[in-house]
Amino acid sequence: MIDQYGTGREKMVREQLLSRDIVDERTLAAMAEVPRHLFVDDAMRAKAYGDHPLPIGAGQTISQPYIVAFMTQALHLQGDEKVLEVGTGSGYQAAVLSRLCKKVFTVERVNSLLAGARKVFDQLRYYNIRSKLDDGTLGWPDNGPYDAIIVTAGGPDIPEPLTAQLADPGRLVMPIGDQHVQELKLFIKREGLVEVINLASVRFVDLVGAYGWRG
Repeated sequence: MIDQYGTGREKMVREQLLSRDIVDERTLAAMAEVPRHLFVDDAMRAKAYGDHPLPIGAGQTISQPYIVAFMTQALHLQGDEKVLEVGTGSGYQAAVLSRLCKKVFTVERVNSLLAGARKVFDQLRYYNIRSKLDDGTLGWPDNGPYDAIIVTAGGPDIPEPLTAQLADPGRLVMPIGDQHVQELKLFIKREGLVEVINLASVRFVDLVGAYGWRG
């Protein structure tokens, strides 16, 4: 099948990622490979590779490509990790992660979004992604601990179950703040201690659940 969107994807990598601070070659390769246009509605496909988020329904969005790459790069994936994603959404972030690690476990609370993401995963034959419908703030304890955890919605703090399910050593990236603006933070667990690094000011949709905001 001819990828008519390949040019747009190459331009996205060159102008939005390489021109900023995305330097990890594996992250750049994954962003160049994964067909972002398949994770948005048909009416939005012409805008799929633009430098902005897009609505995906249910009050949710697919993050701008730069943010996806930035959060992915922060995890420093080497290829053999087990990664937990909280907030499947369109499925695009999980798809990018799947190119960089051994297995992705992703949790989504909105059934329509999860169904759409699963359809694309199957279409692309990204068989190292497992997904389920649940409260993502509870994590997915049956498959933990995780070498890396990524939370794609903003919450007041790290949900306690996610802290417990993060391996040692391990990395967790999450937007933390109020319901208007957050700070994207990287948590590095090493020998029982946690280092916190502030990465950028961001604005994400609410993390809804038992350990997040009320829906």
